[in-house]
Amino acid sequence: MELKRGEKMTMRNKYRKPTTFHCNAGSRCSPSVVVWSLVGFLLSLHLYSLVSHNGGKVGDVQFHTSHHTLFRELEEVEEENIQIPPPKGKRSPRAAKRRPKRPTTLIDEFLDENSQLRHVFFPDMKTAIDPMNDSGNDSFNYYPGRIWLDTEGNPIQAHGGGILYDESSRTYYWYGEYKDGPTYHAHKKGAARVDIIGVGCYSSKDLWAWKNEGIVLEAEEANETFDLHKSNVLERPKVIYNEKTGKYVMWMHIDDANYTKAAVGIAISDYPTGPFNYLHSKQPHGFDSRDMTIFKDDDGVAYIIYSSEDNSELHIGPLTEDYLDVTHVVRRILIGQHREAPALFKYQGTYYMITSGCTGWAPNEALAHAAESIMGPWETMGNPCVGGNKMFRQTTFFAQGTYVFPLTGLPGSFIFIADRWNPADLRDSRYVWLPLIVGGPADRPLDYDFGFPVWSRVSIYWHRKWRLPSGRRGLK
Repeated sequence: MELKRGEKMTMRNKYRKPTTFHCNAGSRCSPSVVVWSLVGFLLSLHLYSLVSHNGGKVGDVQFHTSHHTLFRELEEVEEENIQIPPPKGKRSPRAAKRRPKRPTTLIDEFLDENSQLRHVFFPDMKTAIDPMNDSGNDSFNYYPGRIWLDTEGNPIQAHGGGILYDESSRTYYWYGEYKDGPTYHAHKKGAARVDIIGVGCYSSKDLWAWKNEGIVLEAEEANETFDLHKSNVLERPKVIYNEKTGKYVMWMHIDDANYTKAAVGIAISDYPTGPFNYLHSKQPHGFDSRDMTIFKDDDGVAYIIYSSEDNSELHIGPLTEDYLDVTHVVRRILIGQHREAPALFKYQGTYYMITSGCTGWAPNEALAHAAESIMGPWETMGNPCVGGNKMFRQTTFFAQGTYVFPLTGLPGSFIFIADRWNPADLRDSRYVWLPLIVGGPADRPLDYDFGFPVWSRVSIYWHRKWRLPSGRRGLK
């Protein structure tokens, strides 16, 4: 995530005017009959679409029931009641004049590195998740916002990253920005930054205990013209495997310290643990590109999704067969909505995406989007966050999404992976992993005419502490 030029979007739900029925003169047209006929028609269409969408498999409905039984605990709403403490000490007359007219909010406290609530958002090392210190009931528990240690006892450095499951080794690989360096500003009005160190890689068999595999794509120390020179920007690395070439391909956001290069970089390796060979950077399709991700579909076709036009819209298009370049095909989506940090996933033939607004390092409201075709059109479904409190939901639990990982064996169940950025000390940014479940009533079905899609609701549930269902670790 970088200092963005786009402004945070103010959401406006555009609801269609109600349909009006006109009766011919002399005919008996009861309003209640019309209404109930319309309801019956819509329900029939909804049920038909559900069956068609599931390929007519009744077993899907039976699984849905057992699925919700399995995940009932994770779907329970967990609330937060955080009281904002009064300011310490008496304010000086000059400070009192500078006091904002509006009341202090939780987001103000979150961004204040001297806040008395700092420990709530960034707990200290005493509460760290340590997979090598098995304390019984804490095993395999995720604690969003806590320091997460690798198997060597060091904080994991894999920010803005993604997960790859490698079939050959039956291992999960977590790639991300290795930010274990001092935070500073390139210039007075510049964004907080850490010099490029490289892309970190961690391996796991259970998605909980992670072994540090080292830096698999390293920064350049001497050549200032090289994309990976430490003074530049490397963000949001994602890795996919190409079965045809046998190569692991990494795409990432490449920029200069002022975020004017706005490009993507591509690297390649024979092994998931690298080393990756950096190839080059480019502006995909000739457009500026900042926050980005790549998505590999069921048919093996891979796509790039990136924020463009000064973050005012997203672009999406297929990659070439070797995953090393874009094709000439591109579609502009979510035009004028100022969304970034795309995280795309698929369920039962429907494509879903979680995005964030553009507010620099400050957290903001996530939105879920859906499409019948990956190339669009894409429709916005609303805020997927459930639980916490109003401010938690409006700030994506004080985090920003980076990836959505499917849980094999649990259809409709995913892990939402996000970063809780700490702009005062970026290396101390935290990870927020939460259950994401696709299911439940269709979202805003009457926003569309009679051909509306029946997309299931996307929900990300807040938990201070949670774990995958028993027996579901090492899911592949």
